[in-house]
Amino acid sequence: MMKKITIILSLLNTSFLLVVLAACENFSFSETHEGKVVKVLDGDSLNIIQQGKEVRIRLAEIDAPEHGQPFWKQSRQALESYVSDKNVSVEEFDRDQYGRIVGHVYLNDTWINGKLVQQGYAYVYDRYAVSKKLHEYQAQAEKNKVGIWKLPEKQRIKPWDWRKTNLK
Repeated sequence: MMKKITIILSLLNTSFLLVVLAACENFSFSETHEGKVVKVLDGDSLNIIQQGKEVRIRLAEIDAPEHGQPFWKQSRQALESYVSDKNVSVEEFDRDQYGRIVGHVYLNDTWINGKLVQQGYAYVYDRYAVSKKLHEYQAQAEKNKVGIWKLPEKQRIKPWDWRKTNLK
C-alpha cells in the first residue's frame, strides 16, 4: 500500500512540475542552435552556419516590412548591423511550412527579436506572438515614435496585411 502511495505522489509531483514549467513564459522544450550569421535576408530572416551547413532562421513572433514596403531597407539593415558575421544562438520555437527554424535569436544576452520591435524595425506578429514583453516593447516604440512608428499612419501597413494585397 505504501509503495502505491509513493508512486502516486511521485506522479503528482512530476505532473505539477510540468504544469508549472509549461506556464512559465520563457520556458521551452525546444532545441538550441548555435552558429555564425552568414546572411541577412530581410528584417526577420537570416542564415547561420551550423556544423558546416547553412540553416535558414525566421525570427519568431515578429514580422518585419516586406521588400517593397516602406521601412523594408531600414529593417533589414538594422538586423544586419546587430548580427552579421556574429555568433548567435537560436532557441527553436517551431518549424514553418518552408522548413525554416522559427526561433528567438540571441546575441550574447541580447534578445534580437525584442530589440527589433523595441527600436521600431518590426511589428509584433499578433497571430503567433506569445511573449508579453514584445507587446510592451511595441507600445513603447509606438509611443516614442521610433522606427516604423515615425512613418505617417497610412504608410504603416502591417506586413501580413501588405502580403495579402501585394503578393498574389
